[in-house]
Amino acid sequence: MTKNPPLAPELPDTLEWINTDKPVKLADCRGKIILLDFWTAGSINCMHMLADLRFLRNKYRDNLVVIGIHSPKFPHDLHAGNVSKSVNRLHIKHPVAHDESKRVCQKYGIKAWPSIVFIDAQGQVIGRLSGEGRRRQLDELIQKYIIFAEKKRVLNVVPVNFKIKQEATSLLNYPGKVLATPSHVYISDSGHNRILEVNHYGRITKIFGSGGAGLLDGTANEAAFNNPQGLFLVNDSLYVADSGNHAIRRINLHTREVLTVVGDGFQGSLTEQIATDPAGISLCSPWDISYKDGVLYIAMSGTHQLWMLDMTENRLSKFSGCGALDLIDGKAEEAAFAQPFGLAMDEYKIYTCDAESSAIRLVRLPGGQVSTLIGKDVSTAGDSDGGLPQALLQHPQSIALDQAKQLLYVADTYNNKIKMVNLKLNSISSLDINADLDEPGGICLCNNTLWVANTNTHQIQKINLLNHEVEVLELNEPEQDF
Repeated sequence: MTKNPPLAPELPDTLEWINTDKPVKLADCRGKIILLDFWTAGSINCMHMLADLRFLRNKYRDNLVVIGIHSPKFPHDLHAGNVSKSVNRLHIKHPVAHDESKRVCQKYGIKAWPSIVFIDAQGQVIGRLSGEGRRRQLDELIQKYIIFAEKKRVLNVVPVNFKIKQEATSLLNYPGKVLATPSHVYISDSGHNRILEVNHYGRITKIFGSGGAGLLDGTANEAAFNNPQGLFLVNDSLYVADSGNHAIRRINLHTREVLTVVGDGFQGSLTEQIATDPAGISLCSPWDISYKDGVLYIAMSGTHQLWMLDMTENRLSKFSGCGALDLIDGKAEEAAFAQPFGLAMDEYKIYTCDAESSAIRLVRLPGGQVSTLIGKDVSTAGDSDGGLPQALLQHPQSIALDQAKQLLYVADTYNNKIKMVNLKLNSISSLDINADLDEPGGICLCNNTLWVANTNTHQIQKINLLNHEVEVLELNEPEQDF
């Protein structure tokens, strides 16, 4: 054991607690192992860490306390209300404090997200771990220091209970993506772990998924999803980027059967792979999908790459990106993306939203050469229209293409706006609409209507692009079970 490790600095009174009725003090948790999770809302790596913390908290519920310390990366993250939405959307059940000034980060020497500070039962800082993928290491450390605390008789077996506040649910719960056809709209009801089919008047006609988080194939009622996101329709099959399950699912709209076509349900870390058994490989947070000529293109946000599934040969392989989180243009094997969250494509190229670099990237077909339309680097974000070289976005998450008019529509998510990129004029402008947008996470263009998954208001909105009128799609519960 480390000799005389330092005592953990107490959490300051100036912290704003997001989901508890009163501040949490480290002194009140003495006798428990404490994990301080330093995180930021938009990071896919921090999202992955949450799954590990949930596992550990359930395993050691009598001896472990997890406390989240949120730090802002983007201007959007400075507001506690936005952090509260993220906490609810991510189903975080441990106390979270908003460290707006990064004072706690500085006290603990945090330089990267996610980072875990390990505090023993005597309130001493044992160490700091940076980066995701630490479940096994933390599990072993917790076991070791529980035994150590028992020997020293400092382990507190009395439960520490926190009153965790949660947002009331509605018919939709943080919808992530939306796909519109001339007759129907398909919605990733991400917070409810299901897919909805509705008509253009809001009548729910089909529901896929039981509502419980899990990976289960079968009929519409039996199947289970976990934070489903991107959607794409190929003939009578609806493909789903099931991000929380690290899988691609296929829904047969006639038989209503759900089948996993890619992914074994476990998070992977491979950046180079050719798989002839796609269902047996571990993906990493696929967030959106698109399709052309028998190939399904996948925005693999967890490894910061684009992948491709040759559906004729049932072969999965990397398409573009080296796997580093960065903004680097060039050949497919040299280029770097930063958490691609949205895809749109035409005959010769793919457009993608890089959320963490607040960028719009262009990927050439068939070779995967990458260039940047909008964006500076992984640290620069803002809200600036005009010429593309000077334009700034903030964590965009979805993109739609009007090929005939050479226009791109972008969900500029953290700016709460829809932007329009004119590819002929190389300029961008904000769509002038009277709409209460709050982190729009998905958009889809169909017949002069832009359908918007307005994530934080739990709504689908319809924007008439001819007159810019906005209408909320009022959903109606079905009268029968599907």
